[in-house]
Amino acid sequence: MAAPSPSPRAIDKLTAALKGNTLVRILEDFEARFPDAHMKDLVVDDVRGEREVLIEGKWVTNFGSDSFLGLDRDPRVLAAIRSGLHRWGSHNGTSRAFSSVRSNADAEDRLADWLGIEATLIYPSVTLANHGAIPGLVGRKDVIVLDELAHNSMQEGAKLAQAGGTRVATFPHSNPEGLEAALSKLRPYRLALVCVDGVYSMGGDLAPLAALREVASARDGVLYVDDAHGSGVLGPHGRGTVRDALGNYDDAIVVGSLSKAFSCAGGFVGCTAALKKLLKIRSNTYIFGGPVVPAYLEAIGQVLSILESAEYDRLRSRLDGHIDRLTRGLEALELVVSGGAAPIVSILVGDEADTLKAGRFLFDRGYYVQSVLFPAVPYHGGVLRVQCNANHSDDAIDGLVSAFDALAHSRIKLPRKGDRRGWGTAVLDKVAAYCAEKLVG
Repeated sequence: MAAPSPSPRAIDKLTAALKGNTLVRILEDFEARFPDAHMKDLVVDDVRGEREVLIEGKWVTNFGSDSFLGLDRDPRVLAAIRSGLHRWGSHNGTSRAFSSVRSNADAEDRLADWLGIEATLIYPSVTLANHGAIPGLVGRKDVIVLDELAHNSMQEGAKLAQAGGTRVATFPHSNPEGLEAALSKLRPYRLALVCVDGVYSMGGDLAPLAALREVASARDGVLYVDDAHGSGVLGPHGRGTVRDALGNYDDAIVVGSLSKAFSCAGGFVGCTAALKKLLKIRSNTYIFGGPVVPAYLEAIGQVLSILESAEYDRLRSRLDGHIDRLTRGLEALELVVSGGAAPIVSILVGDEADTLKAGRFLFDRGYYVQSVLFPAVPYHGGVLRVQCNANHSDDAIDGLVSAFDALAHSRIKLPRKGDRRGWGTAVLDKVAAYCAEKLVG
């Protein structure tokens, strides 16, 4: 008699249940249907020169790096990391709730001086900053209102606050009148935390911070700005969008990145000294998250010295020149281009299959860009995201534009400016529906 089949293990049941999730099924379908064009979860085997990477045995120019100023290859930054490693070893050894290395406190003081704000608090990443600070700043009597296109990490932070009893709502993208309506609908409340991006990471557009703060301040609101993509590259000496747009930090909290343009590690919250102390008590990801590796804290000071010097203007000038050269070249091809104020430039494609094939087309011609699909953008709203770096060459920019020219004349359909009204309206409708569903679900 045959032995009975063993019962499925619990872990196998868990795996099967997760594979039935709608998002998982969509993404696995993409991978199965377009295995050669999928280009996700890639492995970089080597780097050389300024911005070349070895992927799948092929050297390509990398237009997917967010080290916007090219400081990840700067010998002074690398020397500071080595010095920090020699001084502190490989790890802090404890939660920051117990102790921090001197370099951590020094970096927070330097960051505050650079920003012109009372205090900063360093977290292991921007994501963990948003996951810890947002629920740490509100209670049951408060509300959170997010731009409908707010970064996923802010949405997840809001969900944590919502689980603790805080009401959460959204307002139309970069729309001060929509914010005013949302706040009026939520009354009564004690405080409103208004969460927006300084630079939106998919489209590269900037938030109208002055108008949003005016609405928030008049309605017991504090503006909470995730400026991860503006830190180091926008505003005088790279101080970001908040100081540049508002002139001060009244009724504003800023979150910045220490990776990306800084090319180090971590994130920070810029706020009042009183709020910094309260976040140390109320922010779980600060208390229970591991600290930034001490060696990178030494490098933060070196990066700040560069940002505060005349060299920064030269780096920014070179970066801005690349952004302008790229956007002018793409717009001359009649492609639908967004961004350009920051180092992120997106080219609309739409269909998922076409977006993946377009990314592969450019890769085969020696250029890596990011093919961005749902859920980072709405379904059927795929884009090719290009990130300019100061250490790209003019030849690399021109070569990428030429590759886009070839792509525009290939069998892969790209929307053109003349199609933008009808095509763009449909995409925006999907954006609104998608964002509303995402926050609820």
